[in-house]
Formats: sequence, C-alpha cells, structure tokens
Amino acid sequence: MDPTTLIPQFGGALWTVVFFVVALSVIIAVHEYGHYIVGKKTGIFPEVFSLGFGPVIWSRMDRDGTKWQLAAIPFGGYVKFRGDANASGGIDEDAMDGLDDDERRTTMAGAPLWARAATVAAGPVFNFVLSILIFAGVIMFRGEMTEPLTVGELRPLPVEQELRPGDTILAIEGTPLPAADQGSAMQAFFDGLPHQAQLDYTVRRDGSEITVAGPYTYPPIATQIAPRSAAGDAGLKSGDVITAVDGTPIFAFEELKERVEGSEGATLQLTVWRDGEVLDKEMTPRRVDEPQADGGFQTFYRIGIVGGVAFDPATETAGIGSALLGGVAQVGRIIEGSLSGLWHMATGAISTCNLSGPIGIAETSGDMASQGTANFIWFIAVLSTAVGLLNLFPVPVLDGGHLVFYAYEAVSGRPPSDRALKVLMSIGLTVVLSLMVFALSNDLFCP
Repeated sequence: MDPTTLIPQFGGALWTVVFFVVALSVIIAVHEYGHYIVGKKTGIFPEVFSLGFGPVIWSRMDRDGTKWQLAAIPFGGYVKFRGDANASGGIDEDAMDGLDDDERRTTMAGAPLWARAATVAAGPVFNFVLSILIFAGVIMFRGEMTEPLTVGELRPLPVEQELRPGDTILAIEGTPLPAADQGSAMQAFFDGLPHQAQLDYTVRRDGSEITVAGPYTYPPIATQIAPRSAAGDAGLKSGDVITAVDGTPIFAFEELKERVEGSEGATLQLTVWRDGEVLDKEMTPRRVDEPQADGGFQTFYRIGIVGGVAFDPATETAGIGSALLGGVAQVGRIIEGSLSGLWHMATGAISTCNLSGPIGIAETSGDMASQGTANFIWFIAVLSTAVGLLNLFPVPVLDGGHLVFYAYEAVSGRPPSDRALKVLMSIGLTVVLSLMVFALSNDLFCP
C-alpha cells in the first residue's frame, strides 16, 4: 500500500503542511547544496549550511569547519560563506579587515569573479538537475509503451470486456491500428471510433487473431485528479468513471469534455461509478487558462479530471539516454510555460489568479501526495524547476540579481558601489515581498 493515499483519512490539513514542508525542504536543500559544493570547490569557504531560518534546533561541525544546522522555521535555507555579513550575503567589513590575502581569497568578496558567478549560479542549476533526474527516473520507472500497442493491466470499468493482459491490438471496429510513430494518423483513428459502451477489438492472443468485445478506448475515466480542482473538491478519486452528465449517459472522455466546456460554468450533475458503487456528484466547472501550441493561452471550463485509455498499455524499460532527454524536455516545457504564463498575466491576456502563493502551493502538494508517492515526487520536480527559474530572475536579493551585478563587474571592470548595492537590494526585497503578498492574496481571494 502507498501510505500517501491515506492522507485524506488522517487530518488532511496537517498532512498538507507536512508534505509541503517536505517538498520545500528537499528543493531548498538541493539548491543550497549547489551553492555550498561549487563554492567549496572553487575555494570559497562555507562557514554555515542551514536548512531553515530562526532558532537552531540541531547543529554539528564537520571536519572542514563548516557548521551544518537545522533551524526552527523550515521555509528556506542558506549558505553563509566566510566574509559574509549575514545569511543574505553582504560584506562583513570587520571580519574582512583581519584577513590576509590568502584568507581573503576564501571569501565571496575576495574570490575571483568566475568563482563567485559559478557559486551563485549553482543553486538554480542544481534545481534543474534535480528535476531532470526525477523526471528521467519516473520515465524509466513507468517505461515506454511497446509497439505494437499491447494490453498491460486492465482498469476496472462498468462494462463487460473480453480483453486480456498480453493481447496485441491489431484493429478496432475492423480498422487496422496505425503505428505508434504516426501521431496524426493515430489521433484520427481514435477520434473516428464510435462513442459507444463497447467496441470490437481484433487482437493477437497466443499466436492467433481473434475478435473480442472491449470498452471504448478512451472512456470517461479519471486516471488523475488535478490539484485544487472542482473534481477534487467534490471528492472524486483516481479510477472513478463518469457514466452520465445531467442524466444523459456518456461513453467517451470526449463527451465529458464537451459537456463540461459547453456548460459555461453552470453546475453539472455527474453519475459516477466507483468499484461497483454508483454515486451522484455535483460540481461547477471552473475557468482555466491553458497554454496553446502557438505560445498563447485559451480559456476553457474544466472540472480537473485527467483521462486515459481503458487499460494500461504494456511498457518496456526506457533507456537512460532517452529518459534523460525526456527529463530535459520536460524541464524545458515547464520553463517555457511559466515564462509564457507570467508574460500573459503581465499583459492582461490571462487572469493574475493563475499565480499561486504559499497556500496554493501547499494545497497542491497535499493533493499530489494524496494521489500517490509517484505523483508527489513528480510535483517536487515541477516545483524544483519553478524555484530554479524564479531564482534566475534579474531581481536584487535573488541569484539572478547577483549574476547581473557580476555581469556589470565583468563589463565595467569594477563592482557596483556599496551605496548602489544597498539601494538595489532594498528595491529587490520590496519587489519580492510585494510579489509574495500578491500571490498570497490570490490564494485567499481568487475563486
């Protein structure tokens, strides 16, 4: 049994906080370790590695003289290098005055520009690496769909079916199945299937070709419930099958999608089949801004159900190379979608309610954890990418702001003046705090 699936039964709010802290702690630890290890390797001495802020609840000194500690407030962390005034950086002039040239080289202020830049950039880079490794691991764990399409594990459905694990699908309703690499032909094939409870499948079983009855290929089944969605709030679970909308039977996920999108936000009455039990659920679709292939966004009404095929396709182990490429591609998609979303919010093309704050992120972490460990780990990878990207924004107090200062130093031959740094850091802190307050207000007041 996956223990995370028990969350809804044992104090959902408490576990939401716990899993949010777990996710954030992993991401912050990796981010700060990037600063720590690259700084150390480039000759900058790390005095303190802290996971959390505030009062220290545990600490130890390693043999190199670095203090490792856990602090009481778990929402962040830092690495304090020799010569830093505090956890946020800055120069401790008194400490620097007592150092000789060799010792000054081990401080952030006294290190070469390349070492400082590499140390600062390492935090976001390590976040991206963490995400890539997690995505690649999940891809390898789940495997790649075999060719030709073969039945793996059957899903419980409210229709009688004669498909069996190991059946190779040759044709459906008499039409041969296109090859998996023929994406448009495959999509057209499935779109052309009649929307009915059962279809005729021609399969190869034990060396023979036979025709058996099976369910509609893409039934209205919930393979996953989107976090903070109408379906999640209504108590729908992974594996639920929607058999009717407002009393009208449906057999295809596309039918459910059409009814939800056409509701214009009106409340729907859903009949749900769950492990042989029939339930009545009421939910109101919500407006969602979704990215499009052209880089824009389009508004739809959604209830937050992710669909899937009527059976788990058989898979084979993915190679390390293809898995890593898949991980890189996934990180790229998240970055592209995030930047596009921020731009469209800034220009007013989509609602600013798409920006979530700490409460929204915490709720999402709890929702993902409640759907299983794999989903929670995937969420950590998504959040790690977001944290890495955020830290690269050219805002003073963030890593990206420091990199801008270093770029200025590289071009001009001298760092910004202390006065300019103090003013810019104050502005940056104001921007970050304002953004946090704005995002928190979204959590509290957006529908």
